[in-house]
Amino acid sequence: MPTTPDATSRGRLKIFLGAAPGVGKTWKMLAEARRLRAEGVDVLGGIIETHGRAGTLAQLGELPMLAARETRDGGRAAQELDVDAALARRPAILLVDELAHSNAPGSRHAKRWEDVAELRAAGLDVWTTLNVQHLESLNDDIFRITGVRVRETLPDCVLEEADEVELIDLPPEILRERLRAGQIYRPDAVQRALDGYFREGTLTALREIALRRTAAHVDESLTDWMTANAVSGPWPAAERILALIGPDAAGEAVVRQAKQLADALHAPWLALHVEHAAEAPRRRVSLPLAARLGAETETRSGHDLLAVALDVAASRRITQIVVGQPQGAAMRRWRPGRRNLARALLRHAGPFAVHVVPTLPAPPRPRQRAATPDWRPWAAAAIALAAVTLLGLQLDRLIPQEAMGMIFLAVVVAAASLHGLRLALSAACAGFLLWDFFFIPPVHTITIANPHDLIGLIVFFAVASITGILAGRVRREARAGQARIDSLRRIGAFSRRLAIPASEKALIEEIAAQAAAIAGEAVVLTATPGDAGLRLAARAPTGPALDEGAEAAARWSGANGVETGSGTATLPSVGWRFLPMQTNDTVLGVVGIRSGDAASLPEPALQAASTLVGQATIALDRLRLAALAARATAMEETQSLRTALLNSLSHDLRTPLTSIRGAAETLHHTASLDDATRGDLLGVIEDETTRITKFLANIVDLTRLESGQIRPRLAPLLLADAAEAAAARVPGAWATAISCPAGLSVLADATLLEQVLVNVLDNAVKFSSPGSPIALRARADGALARIEIADEGIGVAPAALPYLFDSFFRAQRGDRGPSGTGLGLAIARGMVEAMGGTISATSPRPDLPRDGAAGLTITLTLPLAA
Repeated sequence: MPTTPDATSRGRLKIFLGAAPGVGKTWKMLAEARRLRAEGVDVLGGIIETHGRAGTLAQLGELPMLAARETRDGGRAAQELDVDAALARRPAILLVDELAHSNAPGSRHAKRWEDVAELRAAGLDVWTTLNVQHLESLNDDIFRITGVRVRETLPDCVLEEADEVELIDLPPEILRERLRAGQIYRPDAVQRALDGYFREGTLTALREIALRRTAAHVDESLTDWMTANAVSGPWPAAERILALIGPDAAGEAVVRQAKQLADALHAPWLALHVEHAAEAPRRRVSLPLAARLGAETETRSGHDLLAVALDVAASRRITQIVVGQPQGAAMRRWRPGRRNLARALLRHAGPFAVHVVPTLPAPPRPRQRAATPDWRPWAAAAIALAAVTLLGLQLDRLIPQEAMGMIFLAVVVAAASLHGLRLALSAACAGFLLWDFFFIPPVHTITIANPHDLIGLIVFFAVASITGILAGRVRREARAGQARIDSLRRIGAFSRRLAIPASEKALIEEIAAQAAAIAGEAVVLTATPGDAGLRLAARAPTGPALDEGAEAAARWSGANGVETGSGTATLPSVGWRFLPMQTNDTVLGVVGIRSGDAASLPEPALQAASTLVGQATIALDRLRLAALAARATAMEETQSLRTALLNSLSHDLRTPLTSIRGAAETLHHTASLDDATRGDLLGVIEDETTRITKFLANIVDLTRLESGQIRPRLAPLLLADAAEAAAARVPGAWATAISCPAGLSVLADATLLEQVLVNVLDNAVKFSSPGSPIALRARADGALARIEIADEGIGVAPAALPYLFDSFFRAQRGDRGPSGTGLGLAIARGMVEAMGGTISATSPRPDLPRDGAAGLTITLTLPLAA
């Protein structure tokens, strides 16, 4: 039974899932809610969409409801879930109908499922309803089935994260009968629905989708429970297929059979390839085919194929395993150290069903000219055996015959370590014969007189063979380990090299260079955002353009997001192999690689190229996203500046223009004005014209500062002279108390410094009471001069101080506030910084009484003149 929600834990979510409208999701949710309420559970209706259906209204009954939040949507009244009221009320269970609903404009969240997410985060348990057609991943499928594009969707993760899903199901015919009876839609919409969305085949398809989604959710819950309780399984509740793929042609037959089995059982399937040291890197693996057919692919390393396969099957809850069984000569061929995997699985599979796929041997390949064998290792081994034999003959009296066996064994181990198993076995046979012929009595014969010498020879051959096999295996493992280390180093090198370029052009050239280092030749074709075509962006080394076939393969790879060209199923005759740089939703481009002296690239090169393409995709996507973010930031700043400028223009030009127009009309239409009135009107026109001129001058100064056109001419300047000149220019600042040591000189531009002081003093006068004292104090502070302009005005709120020197910022807005554009202090900051100084503000002033005016102190620092 649900308990009182705890704000510190995440609330539970139960979804009543249906395939179509009218199956009774809301009715069932309300019936369950009424039953729990009768048992004493605090159940509250948050928002219920009855759609006027009598059955739903009757089921609602006396269930307590949360008052809906009234809002407007396109001119009409709308009712939405009141999230704040639900959080304040905190019921044990909150009922929220239609989870995929889009909220009206002005709501806290755009979607109702986001409201539910906030409620669950606060610890509330929520019951809700949902139709399967609202899942985002099914949008295209639903459109193909029904012909209707569902506009209200939600992410699939909402359903996946639900704690409980209850399927509300009705057979199609019963649902159509309910529709005919008017229990779902209005009578005028019934026939159209019967002929469209509510066709029997359409409802059957939607019903199957809903059943599968519910089954998938239940299966995931079962898997989580088995994992949490350490149940090994598998339990035959849901089928999962594992295809074991080897590095030969049989893998393709296994992949196709596994695909057919997965389709028949409607089950997910996994394609597994186990790498081992003896595997030749040039042999093909059918993992790309499995990926194209929809499998999840995985590669692991290990010697014991059976143990690795069973471990993966147990960890992934596999129920059925598909493995290949070669036929004919391939099955009869004896391979040392290799057991038959199909037979071993049949003996040890346990709870897994094993499907053995008989595969015919690969057709004989056309004869190719054999490569010239390398006899140097064989010659070296023969020379080493001969040298040991001659050394033993020369030191026959010093070296006992038993010790010679150890020396021959050392040669065998060295041959195995350096050149592999075949040479080791050959060296063991040769060493056995040489030891017997030259050192075991009777010498110069293969005959053995003493029985214990025979045992020694047999032990020597066995130890030499086993040691050779083990040494050869260690050698192969060392090579495989080195190859993996090289791959990791290559991935790290890719990441480092691709992180260096700061521009897209440089990055693409680096991608081409790295791909050419792997394959020999490489091209990079990129897709410009908004354009479906590809263009050749880089090639390494430089060469002619791609031919028509290669261009067609590149376009197909970019359009479909698949590999094309040599070694693939699409346009395999093309000499190039194209790999798409694909993100989740788009293809950024295509990387083409080609080997200059081989028809196809070896598997290690293809793996390295695939790794490079993955890293390149991330790097290119990161660069483009960074460029988009920078452009968006610039546009946002431009828009903010434009808005501020328009607001300032509307206020600071409208007011003086209105005054000028009023004064001019009065002068023009009124003839009987005395000289005093006429003088006042002319004064108004003059003052407001000066105000507009100052405003435009400020905008020009700001533009020049931001464009870098203002370049200060720094020279020694007496600070007292600049302060007195500035105070004389600002109306109302004549009485400014200037305290500046005689001879204090700064390194500044005289014109710019005077303008800075004028702007700061003008700001102090505007925001201070008439006659209020203003102080300008200066002193030396190390290598700097510190200038403070302090007023006893209204001050600035602490939250607004960081923005005081921004363009168009005004601490006090409105028609009753002091006139101004909000540019004066911004211009002052730009000019001070251009001269190598700083500017800051402090409010309230600490030296003023707390019950009086706040006051403002603006501090400038400039370098002292030498």
